[in-house]
Amino acid sequence: MPARRHLLLASLLAAAVITVPGTARDRKKATEVLEDPRVHSFAVVGHRAAEGGEAALKDVLQEAKDEDLAFLVVTGIKGEQEACGDRVYQKRRELFDKEKRPVILSLSGSDWTGCRNSAGRTNAIERLNRLRELFYGEPEALGKEKLPVTRLSSSPRFRSYAENAHWQVGKVLYATINLPAANNHYLPAAGRNSEYEDRSVANRFWLNRLFAIAKQDKVDAVVLFAEGNMQPLLQPANGLRALLQRAPTGHDGFADTRRQVQTQAAKFKGRVLVVDSAGLSKDARPGIEWRGNLGHLSVGAHAVEVHVAGKGENVFSLGEASR
Repeated sequence: MPARRHLLLASLLAAAVITVPGTARDRKKATEVLEDPRVHSFAVVGHRAAEGGEAALKDVLQEAKDEDLAFLVVTGIKGEQEACGDRVYQKRRELFDKEKRPVILSLSGSDWTGCRNSAGRTNAIERLNRLRELFYGEPEALGKEKLPVTRLSSSPRFRSYAENAHWQVGKVLYATINLPAANNHYLPAAGRNSEYEDRSVANRFWLNRLFAIAKQDKVDAVVLFAEGNMQPLLQPANGLRALLQRAPTGHDGFADTRRQVQTQAAKFKGRVLVVDSAGLSKDARPGIEWRGNLGHLSVGAHAVEVHVAGKGENVFSLGEASR
């Protein structure tokens, strides 16, 4: 692994450090800022970090030592070439459990959509259910430091969808939503596309619930984490139609979710930030793009730190990123 990757988060985390000025009054003021839950930082690791297997994930977690991070979001537990067996899943669970800070696992397509059994047939749904059992059985994040989360599975109608979770830090509502790459696991097969269709219903309910909570709790911002590319959130309607026409299956598996987030964001008074792990071009660096109050951040293969600084237009700012 290149040396620069060994520094995956070290430089990122340094960007969040607040320098305490010299006078007693300034030191007191800085301390109050640090204790304000509205001022915090979190980090996101793109799904391609898992392509190097367990060694790559260990490097990421080893460098993420900043205790001031409220939580760390890891997108995906394994690369596409790794086995889909319980042994790999269990080892990754043990790895995350050793971390001091809360670890939020956001599933990627490589964790389950491409999995096949010994006969060569897809067993994606069985593997997804196994991941739910191993990683999402508790009402809290992974890691030694406990962060309470509320899961969609707490709703009787959607007991299977434990991977969709929400939590709150300060006045920001955070949530994961299962939107895997490769067109949201939409399959252009004959008959009912049951997994995709059932999950779409669950995700629609989930987003409606999240924004209802955001309104009720009067939060300043909502942040959504997923793997699939949500960039067209920031494009006008004709851009969405063009994207649908280019979809290899003739159906854009993310279109309904994009439209729903756009609609909900338009009715929300605060900021809405969508964070995905879609690929970036070779020389591109992660950055937040805004259209009104709706923002999009794609981290690609990078690790990115996001600093949260209260309410207003500049709620979110980025630290540096590393490949």
